[in-house]
Amino acid sequence: MPTDTTMIDTPAFETTAPPEAPTHAAWGAVFSMSLGVFALVTAEFLPASLLTPLAQGLQVSEGIAGQAVTATAFVALLTSLFISTLARGMDRRVVLMGLSVLLIASNLIVAAAPGVVTLLFGRVLMGIALGGFWSLSVAMVMRLVPAAMIPRALSIMFMGVSAATVFAVPVGSYLGAVIGWRGVFLAAAVLGVLALIVQAATLPALPARGNARAGMLIEVLARPGIGIGMAAVLLVFAGHFTFFTYIRPFLETVTGVGIDGVTAILFGFGIANFAGTYLVAYAIRWSLRATLTMLPLIMGGLAVLLVTFGGVTVLDAALIAVWGLFFAGVPVSWSTWITRAIPDQAEAGGSLIVAAINIAIATGAGLGGVLLESAGPRGVFLASGLILIAAAALVTARVRIGPAT
Repeated sequence: MPTDTTMIDTPAFETTAPPEAPTHAAWGAVFSMSLGVFALVTAEFLPASLLTPLAQGLQVSEGIAGQAVTATAFVALLTSLFISTLARGMDRRVVLMGLSVLLIASNLIVAAAPGVVTLLFGRVLMGIALGGFWSLSVAMVMRLVPAAMIPRALSIMFMGVSAATVFAVPVGSYLGAVIGWRGVFLAAAVLGVLALIVQAATLPALPARGNARAGMLIEVLARPGIGIGMAAVLLVFAGHFTFFTYIRPFLETVTGVGIDGVTAILFGFGIANFAGTYLVAYAIRWSLRATLTMLPLIMGGLAVLLVTFGGVTVLDAALIAVWGLFFAGVPVSWSTWITRAIPDQAEAGGSLIVAAINIAIATGAGLGGVLLESAGPRGVFLASGLILIAAAALVTARVRIGPAT
């Protein structure tokens, strides 16, 4: 069963399977990658959970502080497309550990940042680590275990994502009130050090294989229906991240809850998101087109409800939890679409989705920051809802659904 990050992990230019599969599973190495995923995704989510105190500490507006998310996404986009070319010929063990070093450096720089420029520089390093890891991770796992054990190994690696989704944001919010936002980023750096130590102890040598074929991405994008599908992906994720990046200002100013309330609501979002990852399989089995349409439509409706009736703590908490439940199905369903729309080039399709998601993150965070300054949190959520409804309309009208395999 794929997790929320199925699309983010597809390697852009590595071969789908190694020429010679290993005869023994290196489970310790797989665990080290899962720990690395947890450290990466935790650090990725921290600005969303610490946005208010981070902005206050740097004496900037929350909209400007939110651009830390934009910077990370933009750099992750570029890195995911070019990491294989830049790291051509390098042992993937060395590359992965180098990315872990960048993760540690990023958290340390942000923790010590005197101003927004230093903050953005730290998050640029985070983007390199994030984009590079997701571009290489699946291909590396395929070389660590026998072919029959690859699904199990991927599930173990994705547990790091699930754990970060459930715990990183609410725990980050809570710890921010206890030890300060700088202390939280220092703790994230320690987590990165732990991941690096385990990787050094368990990862075997993994000489580079395969060749960079950037032109293949363009060829796949030019196929009938693929460009429209990627546009729909971009809209769905832009709508979500317009909402999610600025969820804390909404909860604090519209819902009127304090740090404990924010933590509890975000924890409910994470738990519902974890559950939705498993439930969406039944919806896809029933109808992939209906699933691709209904998920953004329901999320858009939830955004409109929050704009219209937001301000009641119990209601807001319930609506945000339901959002987490349905958003969990978005990455899984679009990954399934790739396997049906371009089954002969699923890796290139996954790379295109990586690009679309990161563009969407940057766009959503950037647009939300502007709207937060001009129209407040309700304006941010309204824009999110309209984008998601537009995505649902595009899927209904133009997106092609290939036959199930």
